[in-house]
Amino acid sequence: MRLLTALFFIFSTLGADDFIAKRDYAKLLYSNPRGIGCDKCHGEDGMGLVIARVKKKGEIRDFSAPRIDNVTKQAFFKALNSPKDIMPKYSLTNEEMGILFEYITNRL
Repeated sequence: MRLLTALFFIFSTLGADDFIAKRDYAKLLYSNPRGIGCDKCHGEDGMGLVIARVKKKGEIRDFSAPRIDNVTKQAFFKALNSPKDIMPKYSLTNEEMGILFEYITNRL
C-alpha cells in the first residue's frame, strides 16, 4: 500500500507547474537548450565570449559571440528564430524563449 501511495504522489506531481522552479528550468535551457548551450558562446552571464582567434591577412582577430543580456525581447526572439552565421537553430517554443529571455536579462 505504501508503494502505491508513493507512486501516486510521484506521478501526480509530474504534471505540476511547480515541479521545477522557473529559474532552474531557465538555467537548464541556457546551459543546454537543444545541443550546445548558450553559455558556451555567450558566457554564463550573457556578456559574450571570444569563441576563436583567427588570422586574416596576417592580423589576428577575435571571433566573438555578442552580448545578449542587454537585447530587447524582440531582437532576442528574432535571433533565435532566424539564426545566422554560426548561431545554431534551436527549435524552442515561445514559452521557452520567453523564459530564457527573462533569465538572461535577470528578470527571473
